[in-house]
Amino acid sequence: MLENKTNKQENLIFDVGIHKGEDTDFYLKKGFSVVGFDANPTLITYCREKFSKEIKEGRLILIEGAITDSENTKTKQNTINFYRNLDDTVWGTVSENWAKRNEKLGTRNEIIEVPVINFSDYLRKYGIPYYLKIDIEGMDKVCLKSLLKFEQKPSYISIESEKISFTNLIEELELFIQLGYNNFKAVQQSGISRQKEPNPVKEGCKTAYQFKEGSSGLFGRDLSGDWKTHKRILKEYKKIFFLYEYFGDMGKWRRKIHGRILRELFSTILQKPIPGWYDTHAKHDSVQ
Repeated sequence: MLENKTNKQENLIFDVGIHKGEDTDFYLKKGFSVVGFDANPTLITYCREKFSKEIKEGRLILIEGAITDSENTKTKQNTINFYRNLDDTVWGTVSENWAKRNEKLGTRNEIIEVPVINFSDYLRKYGIPYYLKIDIEGMDKVCLKSLLKFEQKPSYISIESEKISFTNLIEELELFIQLGYNNFKAVQQSGISRQKEPNPVKEGCKTAYQFKEGSSGLFGRDLSGDWKTHKRILKEYKKIFFLYEYFGDMGKWRRKIHGRILRELFSTILQKPIPGWYDTHAKHDSVQ
């Protein structure tokens, strides 16, 4: 039975995977309140110092701990191993497979123990956010599954889309459909620093914000381009996965001379990095 007592908060954003607050800084400047989550205690400490004023004002709440799939199983655990990446803090993860992938790409991990948090509890405590940004390496779908329990849903959600397994990408989109999201955009994150707010803005107030590479950028009604059906976004991702297969992190032609030449050629023709990586943005059916 769906929980119908948890109301949606139209001025609230959940930043799941706050990192160094690159996105939260933008949301706060736009006038939203934010609940930020991260498993890396070093990053939480950094954000506490960076946003001390906003925390005192009650506009930002920081939650320290890892969101894991143990929430959706009978086996509950209080702590979990977290692979803190020593070379790229963005790549911290509780997934051993993701950690091994990152090591193959030339980075190092150290294992620390972090508390496990129940994402559903914070949805009940603070309400369903207007926008839910999820970027927690390997665990994005856990947050989506938590929403299955609630009648209310965020108006907009973004996740870092699957880039290794097309089957897993299909599962992500099917989960969105199950939650009532049938409109999508695939937003390339490489080159996000070139994004500009529309004029006039439709989300919050205008900030003339300068995005940093690695941030998620614009969201909701401020995103450019048309919203696409499930069928159309799947077709778009088939093309993206073709580029992943040959030019991605483990791509067949990644380190070959002709591969580098073709990648540069495609990047010039398409005027964007190839293959890049993508976030999937979804709009709920209840949004007009």
